[in-house]
Amino acid sequence: MASASVSGAMVDSLREIREETIRCRACPRLVEWRERVAREKRAAYRNEDYWGRPVPGFGDPAGRLLIVGLAPAAHGANRTGRMFTGDRSGDWLFGALHRAGFANQPESSYRRDGLKLVDAFLTAAVRCAPPENRPRPEERDRCRPFLEREIDHFLPHLRCIVALGGYAWDHTLRVLRQRSLPVPSPKPRFGHGAEVALDGGPRLLASFHPSQQNTFTGRLTRESFDEVWSRAREIVESGV
Repeated sequence: MASASVSGAMVDSLREIREETIRCRACPRLVEWRERVAREKRAAYRNEDYWGRPVPGFGDPAGRLLIVGLAPAAHGANRTGRMFTGDRSGDWLFGALHRAGFANQPESSYRRDGLKLVDAFLTAAVRCAPPENRPRPEERDRCRPFLEREIDHFLPHLRCIVALGGYAWDHTLRVLRQRSLPVPSPKPRFGHGAEVALDGGPRLLASFHPSQQNTFTGRLTRESFDEVWSRAREIVESGV
């Protein structure tokens, strides 16, 4: 379990990253898309106020587990304002985190529904919903400093990073290498359950993303998803 005492400096650091994330307008294409989706809405959510801004990371400021996704979903986090909240991917993720003891409840529909992550922090490579869920390389690179700063914040006590999908896996490896952590060469290949031990740093685990494309087709099952979080729990508690 993470320490119950979190220094003011740690909290302020994440708060600063959060505020800068929400204000960001660095990528014109993403700004136009996220705001257009928020205006036009999906019929099922026509009476809701969409967030329509960059979505910051959230969770335990002293967490020893960092979870990295790709980007907010147009009618999920771009609507609710919290990563993985309000869509089917989030249903899978929070259910698995709850079963592994990293979340206090198994589902999350909106930003203030009482969900708390325990010893874990959830973030993404890109903070704005991209068209067709495909950010461009230059958009990814503009967004990269937010993840870099989050990783710097957690590194002193970080034991495990779980990358959800190949995009998050590749991006996280790039950031870790820039942090002078001993990332193996050639670059470790992505695959569900893949694991990389970084000497003097956290372990990196890979999971298929809990997207509908993966869960509906059976590429990702609840059992195989739970195996990743059981392994993450083992690493967080034992360090190996």
